[in-house]
Amino acid sequence: MTNAAPRTNWAGNYTYNAGDLLIPASVEEAQELVRQTPQLRALGTRHCFHGIADSDGAQISLERLTSITLDEAARTVTLGAGVRYGDLAVWLHSRGYAIHNLASLPHISVVGGVMTATHGSGLRNRNLAAAVVGLEMLNANGDLVTLTRDANPDIFPGAVVSLGALGIVTSITLQIEPAFEVAQTVYENLSFDHLRDNLRTIMDAAYSVSLFTTWQNHRATQVWLKQRVDDGVAAPAEFYGTTQATANLHPLAGHDPVNCTQQLGVPGPWHERLPHFRMEFTPSSGAEIQTELFVPIDMGYDAILAVETLKDEITPHLHVTELRAIAADDLWMSPNYRRDSLGIHFTWKAEPEAVAHLVPKIEAVLSPFGAIPHWGKFFTMDPRVLQRRLPNLTRFKNLIYHYDPKGKFLNEFLENTIY
Repeated sequence: MTNAAPRTNWAGNYTYNAGDLLIPASVEEAQELVRQTPQLRALGTRHCFHGIADSDGAQISLERLTSITLDEAARTVTLGAGVRYGDLAVWLHSRGYAIHNLASLPHISVVGGVMTATHGSGLRNRNLAAAVVGLEMLNANGDLVTLTRDANPDIFPGAVVSLGALGIVTSITLQIEPAFEVAQTVYENLSFDHLRDNLRTIMDAAYSVSLFTTWQNHRATQVWLKQRVDDGVAAPAEFYGTTQATANLHPLAGHDPVNCTQQLGVPGPWHERLPHFRMEFTPSSGAEIQTELFVPIDMGYDAILAVETLKDEITPHLHVTELRAIAADDLWMSPNYRRDSLGIHFTWKAEPEAVAHLVPKIEAVLSPFGAIPHWGKFFTMDPRVLQRRLPNLTRFKNLIYHYDPKGKFLNEFLENTIY
C-alpha cells in the first residue's frame, strides 16, 4: 500500500518532505521495497518533533507488522515494528507479564521509542531501550539482519538506539518480568530547597518519580510517586513538606484529570499506573512542542537552578516541565550512557517561534553540565558541541557505514546532527 498524501508529525509543527509513504503488509514486502527505493526512512507513530523520520525519498511505515510472540522460558517477548507500548502492555499483562517501565504516553510505537532512547522514570530504571535483547532489521540491500545482546556483544549496544540509521527494524525482542501492581500518589508544592541535599533521595523515593513545575515560586507544583506494591513500602503521609492530594490531578493545573491514570494510592496493574495518561484517551490534538535535556543526576540541582534563571522567559510559553531520573545504561547513543541522569522535560505551547528562541538559551545555561538532548524532541544544539558529548560517535558512524555504505537511510537530520 502507498500513501502520497502530505504528512505532519503528531504535534503538527513539522511537515515531512518525503514523497510516498510505503506501507508493506509483510517483512518480505518490506524487503522488496527497501531494495527498490534509493532513499528511505522508517516512520513510526510520528511523535518526534523534528525531521528525524523524514527523507528526501520515501518513508516506510511498518504499522501492519503487529505480531507478538511470548517466550516464557527465555522471559522475552518478540513483537513486530507496528506494535505500540499500550497494546503490548495489555497483551503482556493478560498473560501475567510486564516490561520494566513505560513512557508517559503509551501511544508511541515500541521500535520508535527504542530507536530514540525514550524513557520512563525511576533512578533504578534504565530507559526503555535497555530492555532490548534482540532485533531484526533490513539493511540497505534489503537483507534481514539478526542481532542479539548475547551473540553480538561488541556491536549490539550500538545497534539498539540507532536513530533509524542502520536499517529498517522489522521486529524487536524485549526482556520481560512477572506482572506487578503499582499505587500512584500525588503530592503538591515541593520546595526546590529540598532538592539541594536530597535530589537523589527524592528521585529514588518510589519505583517511578516525576516532579512537575512551571518554574515559578522555586517549587514543584506536583510530585507523582509510583510505588510497586510488591516492594511493601506504602506512600508516605508526609513528603518533604508537601500536601498529599485528595483528588486525582492533571499535571497541568486546572485541566480535567479524566485522561490521567488513577492516583490516590489505589493499586492497579503496572500498565495502568506507570504512564501518566490512559491508553483509551488518545492525546489531544498534540498542539504542543516538547524539549528534553539530560544532565548527570549529581549535577541535577545546580542544573535546575540554572534553568530557573530563565523562569520569567520560560513560563509564559510553557505548559509544564517534568523532572525525571533515568538510570545509566551501556547503549552507545543513549543520552544516559554510563551516567545516571536527570531529564529536564519541557512541554511547550504550540508557539514555534518562541520555542525556537528559548531552547538555545536553555541549552546554553545547561552547557556546563554536559547536557545531551532527547533524540526525539526539539533541540537546537550546535552539532559540534553535541558530537563532543557522544563518546561512541565514531564507533556508531562505523556501524552505519557497515550496514548502509551508500547512505540509503541517512537524511538531513542525521547529516546535520552526527556528521
